[in-house]
Amino acid sequence: MTYHPTLPAYWDPDALEKDMRRIFHYCIDCRMCVTLCHAFPELFRRVDAKGEDSSVLDAADMQAVVELCNDCKLCFPKCPYTPPHAWNLDFPRLMLRARAVAARRSGISFRDRMLSRPETIGTLSSPLAPVVNALNRNGGFRALLEKLTGIHRETPLPEYHRETFAAWVARRGTRRPAGEPAGRVALFYTCTVDYNAPEVGRAAVEVLERNRVEVAVPPQVCCGMPNLDCGDVEAATAAARQNIGTLHPLVTAGYEIVTPGPSCGFMLRQEYPLLVDTPAAREVAAHTVDLCEYLMRLHNQGKLDTDFPQRPGAVTYHLPCHLKAQNIGYKSRDLMQVAGATVQVIERCCGHDGTWSMRTAHYDHSMQMGRRLFEAMREAGAPIAASDCVLAQLQIQKGTGILPLHPIQVIHRAYGLAGEAH
Repeated sequence: MTYHPTLPAYWDPDALEKDMRRIFHYCIDCRMCVTLCHAFPELFRRVDAKGEDSSVLDAADMQAVVELCNDCKLCFPKCPYTPPHAWNLDFPRLMLRARAVAARRSGISFRDRMLSRPETIGTLSSPLAPVVNALNRNGGFRALLEKLTGIHRETPLPEYHRETFAAWVARRGTRRPAGEPAGRVALFYTCTVDYNAPEVGRAAVEVLERNRVEVAVPPQVCCGMPNLDCGDVEAATAAARQNIGTLHPLVTAGYEIVTPGPSCGFMLRQEYPLLVDTPAAREVAAHTVDLCEYLMRLHNQGKLDTDFPQRPGAVTYHLPCHLKAQNIGYKSRDLMQVAGATVQVIERCCGHDGTWSMRTAHYDHSMQMGRRLFEAMREAGAPIAASDCVLAQLQIQKGTGILPLHPIQVIHRAYGLAGEAH
């Protein structure tokens, strides 16, 4: 079994089918992941209707399972057969491989190519942000957009800002601490922060600077996860190479790569070494940390400023799937607790998972997946909700009417920085 796109066997349709039947066989016998998403119940339903094992599945059956995998990756930490187990079972990467093989065989649709280009959409939308935002809230326009692009008319779309995070950095710059810094980081700020949530990026920079961390903001492109979602491995690899080219020199110079985005962090840490497979890619992966993970590291070293004049109070915190899949624990929760928050953690998938939930075919599935999270968020009734994932925040707002903050914004407020001029 290979999950490595650089190997010829990865692209062999016959080898893929063999690997899918082998892994489906173990999943059918186990069924531990039946409650996680729609892909597993669909697999089990089709097998039970036809026979007893994966040999009864035809190409249409297997494709139906692939379509319903939203790459949340929650099955990987739950599965008892993941590497280094001899069965070598990685269901999410198997689904990505199936999409990649199909894309190479049949091509990538215009809709998928458009959805996998957040930078292009952001570059076009930000200068016209008020107009774009108004159109995205207009029912007639959304109905037309649904017909043209396949983006469901009810799916929550992010707001755009005239001043992107990158433009803010160019205008303001970053501020070196006096004397020896507590640390040096290169901020991989993500497309969603750049175009849709620049306030998260600003909060990250100001909190890091408050803690005497030297912040570099290197040139960067989309991490490539939207490309992988639609099977465009070549585009994802090109993005990885470009980002590694700008990040690796900073790693060599002693910087850690810090990101506020769980999905982007997963890409840099887990996928880049598979896509590129070079020492530079592995070094970038080894030196990439989540933003709150980094700040908790400072705290454990006695370097974090714990003078918080404004205590956050009660916070309901959604732990994003792609953060959970990195197996780093509850660093965002811990950081908010250091600031004086009382945090209730909800470990439920929101159902968004990037471009998957935007499609008309999957919107209803995505809202069903998020139902238990929405109910728990409403029942908690805390004055502050938080999630590290900007897209999860939109999904939660759609399902509950509550717009969460990023945990770094909670910390930013606790430091009393929110009212300061930017």
